[in-house]
Amino acid sequence: MKQNEIELLLTKYFTNQANQEDIEVLTKWLEDVNNHTAFTEFVKANYAIDFSLSSFNTKDAKIRLFQKISKEKNIFHQRIVASYFKYAALLVLFLGLGYIFQKTFVTKQNTTVLVAKDEAITLKLADGSTQIISANGNKNITDKFGKLIGTQNDSMLIYGKQLSSGKLVYNTLTIPYGKRFNIQLEDGTIVYLNSGSSLTYPVQFLKNGNRHVSVIGEAFFEVTKDEGRPFIVNAQKLNVKVLGTKFNVNSYADEASTDVVLVEGKVGLYNSLNAKSKMVKLVPGLKGSIVNGQDNIFTEQVNVNPYTAWVKGKLVFRNISFNNIIKRLERHYNVTFINNNKTLGREVFSASFKDESIAEVLEYFSESYAIEYRIKDNKIIIE
Repeated sequence: MKQNEIELLLTKYFTNQANQEDIEVLTKWLEDVNNHTAFTEFVKANYAIDFSLSSFNTKDAKIRLFQKISKEKNIFHQRIVASYFKYAALLVLFLGLGYIFQKTFVTKQNTTVLVAKDEAITLKLADGSTQIISANGNKNITDKFGKLIGTQNDSMLIYGKQLSSGKLVYNTLTIPYGKRFNIQLEDGTIVYLNSGSSLTYPVQFLKNGNRHVSVIGEAFFEVTKDEGRPFIVNAQKLNVKVLGTKFNVNSYADEASTDVVLVEGKVGLYNSLNAKSKMVKLVPGLKGSIVNGQDNIFTEQVNVNPYTAWVKGKLVFRNISFNNIIKRLERHYNVTFINNNKTLGREVFSASFKDESIAEVLEYFSESYAIEYRIKDNKIIIE
């Protein structure tokens, strides 16, 4: 392809004038590694990008982009209106060029300001009292009698070794929508809690017997190995039994299933309400699920990254319905959606976000998919 032809395509691409055929030609051109440098230089020269503002590996980013576009071919045809903008948005997201995104897409000025609700992280102690935990702070945690229970170090609540009383004493840490928090249990196990989640756990595990905790919502576990004391996580009807491993549990009450994704080690899953339930073992890369209203546990091979990206503050959507995207946005930003477009709710999308505000996320979906929305009474209404 001649230099002037590719420059014309790139110009159309970054000014939202490229049609589907243009995008496909450009994609094929980008598949040739010899063109990567030309692409980068064109962007630098014509769009005033300060690459120091976006730390990313250009080679790896392009590889991810090409793989993503290939996988997204089937989705491309699902939304006719403004569908080709999806490729432009994907390019921006996967290369990490937020500056291009802001300059390329015309931002609509919404006259109504959306104010996210700010709710507190709470810690319920065994004595019945409840303490407010700041998202980032440093303090000692004591009960109503002044006894030291643990310490807070920034966004981590840490429980140390204590003299065992011979009985289990439970605390419950609750994370509201819009926030995340972490906890280190007394055995060294670290639990990352996502927004809208809670963890019930003993202040001190017994010297003998299993280590039991319960989770509602979503949590990522890094379990300290102790062969003599298996670690058991209860997530609604599903129990996860481990010795030492890393895995993600999703057990939100409004989800259709409870899911466990194994990242490292081995775990066994069994139905906590069925004594005759057989244990299903997972290896890294497998997801085990129990659907609400059913007793059987199903497994499938998955890419673990979309399931664990939230631990690093990322929102990663991969071929999921708009209704499910709305749920996750509500939890992440502590906002409320009302979706009046039932057909849209069933359509599937893919996108990735990290530091974007809810306003920027809404603008992305509006510009990329021609999704209309308005804000009324501090609610986001999808038309």
